[in-house]
Amino acid sequence: MASTRTPAKHFAPLAIGAPEPFRTLPVNLERMIHFVPPHNDKIRAKIKDLAAQVDVVLGNLEDAVPLDQKENARKGFIQMLRDNDFGATGVWTRINCLNSPWVLDDVTEIVSNVGNKLDVVMLPKVEGPWDIHYLDQLLAQLEAKHGVKKPILIHAILETAEGVNNVEAIAAASPRMHGMSLGPADLAASRGMKTTRVGGGHPDYGVLADPGKDAAAARTFYQQDLWHYTIGKMVDACQAYGLKAFYGPFGDFSDLAACEAQFRNAFLQGCLGAWTLHPSQIDIAKRVFSPDPAEVKFAKRILDAMPDGTGAVMLDGKMQDDATWKQAKVIVDLAKIVASKDPERAALYGAL
Repeated sequence: MASTRTPAKHFAPLAIGAPEPFRTLPVNLERMIHFVPPHNDKIRAKIKDLAAQVDVVLGNLEDAVPLDQKENARKGFIQMLRDNDFGATGVWTRINCLNSPWVLDDVTEIVSNVGNKLDVVMLPKVEGPWDIHYLDQLLAQLEAKHGVKKPILIHAILETAEGVNNVEAIAAASPRMHGMSLGPADLAASRGMKTTRVGGGHPDYGVLADPGKDAAAARTFYQQDLWHYTIGKMVDACQAYGLKAFYGPFGDFSDLAACEAQFRNAFLQGCLGAWTLHPSQIDIAKRVFSPDPAEVKFAKRILDAMPDGTGAVMLDGKMQDDATWKQAKVIVDLAKIVASKDPERAALYGAL
């Protein structure tokens, strides 16, 4: 028996009157998903200014919200959306996990009150496609009931061993899928990893250089990335199904250099953005997840030299062919999206 809908039914709405699913994801700039606690009145009062600085504002209802503030966080998020015009900035929420006592009210109250202003629901601790199927059906029913005009997308967090094991099935579960984020802290606990860090490397995880002629001489230790395998697996699943991959949180706000290194590794592996939990991380995400101007300039030269993407040319002593043309197009297309919202980087990129 097939675990997903047949092609003929794949893009059919799951409720009478619900909006049709997107055939392809909307093109949006999402270099950073900036988390805010909606139960905090002071932060909520600054949302208008914050929205102008970031690509996505996410109202967090799950972890970091005390149990006695869960309902206030939900109400605060609804009020936040009612009080503000976010323009081109994306509006997301991270709801509580599906086995929590708050999740049903999270979804029903938010969609019924502000469903037309909500772009994406981030779902924690996704274990398999069954979790997506449940939320998919529920969202369709609520969209139909409350006259929501465009489909609300689902973004899955990979933070359990079972979820990583089922990553491809999760990606294929619904046309409502937006993408996935790595959740390193919960994933570390689920796997039994021996680290208390939220993202980033670990000083004890690495490889030792081979011994030299002097066997007693100190050998260099090279720290490695704990998350390299999981990010690669997530990116492959997302790209195979036309979804977007994101690095999740980096918890050490005092180490901006390490945050930038981790974000850059994720960017080079294919992630489009990362979570920002502190204002100091916003500029890092803008810098890292925007293409380097020199890279854009060289990529543009490749596209100009091979307008139809075929054949081969030599540029600066290096051969360029259809494969490098595709790589160049990825960079230039991303630069165009960045330039459309970021005047500072648009000036650096020049004519595209």
